[in-house]
Amino acid sequence: MKIFRHIFSPLWKVWFVLWFCIPFLILFPAFYFAFIFKKHALVFKLKRLWARIICIGSFLYPQIKYRHKKFKTPSPCIIVPNHTSYLDIVFSPFYISHTAVFMGKAELLKIPLFKYFFVYFDIPVNRKSVTGSHKAFVDAGKKLDQNISVIIYPEGTIGLRGKLRAFKNGAFKLAIEKQVPIVPVVNLNNWWFLENGGFFKANGSPGIPRIVVGDAISTVGMTEKNIEDLKNKVFTFMQEELDKFYGHKH
Repeated sequence: MKIFRHIFSPLWKVWFVLWFCIPFLILFPAFYFAFIFKKHALVFKLKRLWARIICIGSFLYPQIKYRHKKFKTPSPCIIVPNHTSYLDIVFSPFYISHTAVFMGKAELLKIPLFKYFFVYFDIPVNRKSVTGSHKAFVDAGKKLDQNISVIIYPEGTIGLRGKLRAFKNGAFKLAIEKQVPIVPVVNLNNWWFLENGGFFKANGSPGIPRIVVGDAISTVGMTEKNIEDLKNKVFTFMQEELDKFYGHKH
């Protein structure tokens, strides 16, 4: 079984990369037009189209469940998913009903063509610089003021095999400062299908990724004193959903 996985996973990953890159190159002129003319809603719609093409071509069929009932994400809001795989980013347009930007690592600015997302649309953050991190959150605040939602991974990096890392305060502090709702999202098993790690060692396969969208949490009336409680509430929700899915403490 392991031999089969070591052969099949790399082949599927090559297939996935092709379905990631080729549609992006085809759609890039439309993306660039939207970037230049600041058509933010169009950028997000193109992202959703691109994500659908990726999923169809690579045989990934994400199932999205809501904690209670399906709802349109508040506009604006801060979406806080756990980070298990690069697929977390691919699937996000499926549960966000309006324009939203990512806060992502500044190293993405070095990738040809892809860097334009962070030049014109998304928010790069230099994690190694206190000044750079502060600027990123200032920029995120400006996006919220423009009625554009922000997606922030509170762990700051991809966790090991879906296990939650400690949360940073930034997303929760910003939500309280701007008095906008927090929407928690749990990526239950995306890492099964595209795991961060060695090309030959890590998981890679088609299948059914599962995602749970939590209820929006209002921050109206909260102050900085509530940051820890808000952070803990989101962390507990995510941990409970992960434990429920895996059938044990994950």
